[in-house]
Amino acid sequence: MTRTCLVRGMLVGILAGLLSFGFLKVYGEPQVAVALAFETQMDIAKENAERAKGMPVQEEPDELVSREVQAGLGLFTAVMVYSTAFGGLFGLAFAFAYGRIPGAFTPQAASLMLAAAGFVAIYLVPNLKYPASPPSVGNPDTIGMRTALYFVMIAISVAAMIGAVSLKRLLVARFGDWNSTFMVAAYYIAIVIAAGLLLPAVNEVPVGFPAVVLWNFRVASIGAQFIMWMTLGVLFGTVAERAFAAGTARA
Repeated sequence: MTRTCLVRGMLVGILAGLLSFGFLKVYGEPQVAVALAFETQMDIAKENAERAKGMPVQEEPDELVSREVQAGLGLFTAVMVYSTAFGGLFGLAFAFAYGRIPGAFTPQAASLMLAAAGFVAIYLVPNLKYPASPPSVGNPDTIGMRTALYFVMIAISVAAMIGAVSLKRLLVARFGDWNSTFMVAAYYIAIVIAAGLLLPAVNEVPVGFPAVVLWNFRVASIGAQFIMWMTLGVLFGTVAERAFAAGTARA
């Protein structure tokens, strides 16, 4: 069953990637184009200031990959690899979690619940602390630190989510499903809020960067992730339901 979930998860991930790519191409790429134009203007202004001071100006190296390729084939490849990989991981997570999630769930309900939990824990909560930023936002010298902090926040959020599910299994018999759900939700929220307050903030948006572009880019990022996770939840739940029904029929 694990192999079946892995393969079907990757196939569903391909479909999720196609939908996410379409959304990013239509809604996200225009924001990136504006951000790159802003970055170019900043570079030109910096070069002009250096020339005015008589300082030598370093020529920018030629692009290894053209902007057209980045916005087309490059984006498509990145989104498809990302979505397919997450689809496979989602299938493995479903194979492990199904039957262990507190409560009686059909495969479709369990898949939707797992997708919602994954979207919240892996993307939404870490993104609230360290939101996605377009090109020209962020100091290149701090990219390593910012990436590390983002993954730390993901690790804390995922660990807190797993802990909440495990805790509910202990509480549900004593407090009931409804009350235990509220209790573990409060536990998860308290953990991620504490982590968000303790981890250092990162605010490197340059002066003059269009706020509308920044907002639209972040909405595009959230939208693409939501499309991917919900597609995984809905479609994988459907194929898992059929797989379980076929297995039951053969038995």
